[in-house]
Amino acid sequence: MEMSKKSLAATLFVLFLVFCDVSLARMVKKTEHRKYGYIVHVSKSQMPSSFNHHSVWYESILKSISNSTEILYTYNNAIHGFFTRLTAEEARLLKSQIGVLMVFPDKQYKLHTTRTPHFLGLDKIQGIFLETNGKEGSDVIVGLLDTGVWPESKSFDDTGFGPIPRTWKGKCETGTNFSTSNCNKKLIGARFYIKGQESFMGRLDETMDLLSPLRGSISPRDDDGHGTHTASTATGSPVQNASLFGYANGTARGMAPSARVAMYKVCWNESCVVSDILAAIDQAIIDNVNILSISLGGPQFEYYEDPVAIGAFSAMEHGILVSCSAGNAGPEPASATNIAPWMITVGAGTLDRDFPAYVRIGNGQNYSGVSLYNGNPLPEHPFPFIYAGNVSKDKSPKFRSEYCLKDSLAAEKVKGKIVLCDRGQSSRVEKGNTVKSVGGLGMVLANTDLEGEELVADAHILPATLVGSKEGNAIKQYLFSNPKSTGTIVFQGTKLGIEPSPVVASFSSRGPNSITPKILKPDLIAPGVNILAAYSRNASPTDLDSDDRRVDFNIISGTSMSCPHVSGLATLIKSAHPDWSPAMIRSALMTTSYITYKNGQPLLDSANKKPATPFDYGAGHVDPVPALNPGLVYDLTVDNYLSFLCALNYTADNIEVVTRRKYKCDPNKQYSVTDLNYPSFIVVFKKPAGRNGPTNVKHMRTLTNVGSAGTYKVSVKLDIPNVKVSVEPGVLSFKGGNEKKSYTITFSATFPTSRMKPQDGYGFGRLEWSNGKHVVGSPIAVSLE
Repeated sequence: MEMSKKSLAATLFVLFLVFCDVSLARMVKKTEHRKYGYIVHVSKSQMPSSFNHHSVWYESILKSISNSTEILYTYNNAIHGFFTRLTAEEARLLKSQIGVLMVFPDKQYKLHTTRTPHFLGLDKIQGIFLETNGKEGSDVIVGLLDTGVWPESKSFDDTGFGPIPRTWKGKCETGTNFSTSNCNKKLIGARFYIKGQESFMGRLDETMDLLSPLRGSISPRDDDGHGTHTASTATGSPVQNASLFGYANGTARGMAPSARVAMYKVCWNESCVVSDILAAIDQAIIDNVNILSISLGGPQFEYYEDPVAIGAFSAMEHGILVSCSAGNAGPEPASATNIAPWMITVGAGTLDRDFPAYVRIGNGQNYSGVSLYNGNPLPEHPFPFIYAGNVSKDKSPKFRSEYCLKDSLAAEKVKGKIVLCDRGQSSRVEKGNTVKSVGGLGMVLANTDLEGEELVADAHILPATLVGSKEGNAIKQYLFSNPKSTGTIVFQGTKLGIEPSPVVASFSSRGPNSITPKILKPDLIAPGVNILAAYSRNASPTDLDSDDRRVDFNIISGTSMSCPHVSGLATLIKSAHPDWSPAMIRSALMTTSYITYKNGQPLLDSANKKPATPFDYGAGHVDPVPALNPGLVYDLTVDNYLSFLCALNYTADNIEVVTRRKYKCDPNKQYSVTDLNYPSFIVVFKKPAGRNGPTNVKHMRTLTNVGSAGTYKVSVKLDIPNVKVSVEPGVLSFKGGNEKKSYTITFSATFPTSRMKPQDGYGFGRLEWSNGKHVVGSPIAVSLE
């Protein structure tokens, strides 16, 4: 009997192993045959003469390795190549085909998610620069890659606009709740791209089922609000009495309110897929936009692996300026994205406007915060006040009640009380939803050390405010020391004239440049905190599914908001100087930016309240009035960028992926990144091998006169006394417009450098050329390794 049981057990064990082996084999086989999206870069010049068109050749290449797949996008401008779905084995085989340069898996990127014109001084511009038919920028077309557009918004009213520019080659695509009549002489184009997104997430669900991973309108219509917000920030028509629940009330207008706008919807449910992004850039080039505004991004990659950088190179070559958000990963060093030198990388700063809502605790102390809550305020008398970390529903580690995560709070301990929640782990407004769902009366949201003292206002669904890290710690000390702690929240509406302003936003991504340390990124900062602009009525102001409120304007923050500010300002410059290259426009914006307040004190970083550096703000905070007439500019051509890629030691295939051309670096030429005619200087000193003594680093630059004749003198400031700087020549005289003059700046350091090395490894300074009227400034960063 005992042997029979053992025999049965052994038999069952063997059958179990066989079942597992068969199941695993099926899983492996299923995985092997699963198809994924791939972007295929092709050397167009290698097309055999037997093919009469490259698209036929692409089909032939694909059919040589698979009869069960098809080309979903063919790229003609942003890159040379196509997008398709392949198994891992098919992708491996495709790489070996003649003419195929690279095969990259598709990737998902994310969005980098009133008072501004006055703050930037745009009210002073009227009459300063060129106007076309009475409309500033009326023939300049701004294309945006984003979540779509809400065409009914008054920000896209075309009253007073003339005919659509003859240069425009685009169209208004139709789809769900979107027809050609939704476009007009302001919103002149709208397209959507979803093939890449559906290859990632499956078919889109238009029923808006909350359980669907991909939902929305299969059309250019904006179901999110982000695209409408960025488009109206860049180019929105003036709208009087615009506000969010009465906050920031006034006339809302874009930076270039008379420019035309074209929307390319590439983002769905906050996800933006690379294959769709490239298809949109490809089409925008054909459509003949003048400016591309891209408020999204992904990880840092080498330029030949960065789809936005690759697409932007082609756009630049077609005369299109590409403006991109730097990302919201600050204050972490080297966190900036979209850092190729042929596009503008924009960080974020604050405005001189705030929405105060202070916390009054039981001992009479007040702590300042911000809020956009618009419901019934709390009564003036105090309420029980508790810390979320002390009212956990479950003691297990998966419930972090201090962050007020969903289902983490005990209702019996929260009902009828104000709750202090720590910031992090979930969205700020979602925490309020958690507190409200268990009967909480209000919420105080406290920054952690990571967010510091930066305050971002939200349209909370219950009485709530956000306080800084120091205020939050002080409030916690009171809560921990008083078992019967009480408090309330007092809302104070909109306040103007906040000082100091601007300060660098804590979330704004920072330098140094993680791919090319000798090129400064970000390039500059612009307003990106608490920005009022148009919004979609298919989305709530908090983006919470449980929030049924709908608004025409919303206040949100991010480098997504600062990017379209610069896109719009670049539009004004393009209107005033239609023959300027993208590099000239960027130079004008950078060299006229400011780095001090009116009292001469340096701009501050909200992350630590200390003076900011070029790694935080680039060349400084954008200043549009002098940018329209900068005096001198640093220009760049495609050939300059090709030499730059050679200086990076890129292979011929790498260069062809980026530039869509065969280009051979001259083996007899010494290429240097420091020779790129960029409006900033990064100096990296490395100790000479085996010896001490002086080391020199030279940068060559060329300035183009875009003003009247005049003489410019140079001045240099650097905060490392032991590094010497010389400029030759120190005086540049220009006799007329478009005249070019070159100079060399030499930095000298003597090793060993231990006594002069800055604490964080970098020192900073500034070079300025001035003729008494114009000041052409460039930031300097010096590294002593």
